[in-house]
Amino acid sequence: MSDRSARPSARVRAAAQEAARRGADAFSQRTRGLRALPTFLIAGAQRCGTTSLFKALTQHPAVLGPVLRKGVHYFDVAHHRGLDWYRGHFPLRARTRPRRGRPRVQVGESSPYYLFHPLAAERIARELPGVRIIVALRDPVQRAYSAHEHERARGFETEPFEHALRLEEERLAGTEERLRTDPAALSHSHRHHGYLARGRYAEQLERLEKHLGRDRMLVVDSAEFFADPEPVFAEIEAFLGLPHRSGVRFERHNARPRADMDPALRARLEEYFAPHDERLAAWWGRTPSWRR
Repeated sequence: MSDRSARPSARVRAAAQEAARRGADAFSQRTRGLRALPTFLIAGAQRCGTTSLFKALTQHPAVLGPVLRKGVHYFDVAHHRGLDWYRGHFPLRARTRPRRGRPRVQVGESSPYYLFHPLAAERIARELPGVRIIVALRDPVQRAYSAHEHERARGFETEPFEHALRLEEERLAGTEERLRTDPAALSHSHRHHGYLARGRYAEQLERLEKHLGRDRMLVVDSAEFFADPEPVFAEIEAFLGLPHRSGVRFERHNARPRADMDPALRARLEEYFAPHDERLAAWWGRTPSWRR
């Protein structure tokens, strides 16, 4: 038998991985009463470096993430499953206790739809009292373009970027009100087609502040994090009450190659976002990097 034929096929490996994942998931749920709830969340924004930030944080010896995935999406699309189900995704409480000079371990997850979903903030405030929220932001024009490429690659978008922008108002019409008034409702377009709406950062941050308070929120400028990660990471450590950790590897994750945006379209989008960026700067108390 050749080496090639002896190796398992991609389909067999995928099936084995899925079986292992299901087994681990089942065990986690059976032991959920022994598990910790998060002390921090990375709540968004989508395509703003949240995966890179989460992977950097989980290199810290006093930080743990979910057992199987970085984001659980409980407070947006899976809230009907209940808090005990959510708890089942996290490490055992015994692993979070301080020992041998190590402080209590902080537990977190990263679900970037939390920032945009109209009910997530109040659900978080109600069910995780004291939790801290990290939000990463980037140039909303580039965020929209990146999100479109991301949704196309995942099969959730079929329209070219400029046409998708023209369709957005129609696609999202009434979705936020429906999600707000019917807690069981889901909206494909609200989750996957909010290219402009998700870049109106101030209104989302104001909603988060209303329910959680400003002192439990930290906003990170993604461009600054990628350009010079050490001071930004130190700020996050201080926010979470973590001792400084040296030697963290800062890498870019989930970046997708794409063609340059048409300059005329970019100019129109910059003009569209200008008042929203001004509102963000007033709320944040600083000018975001993309407007300097």
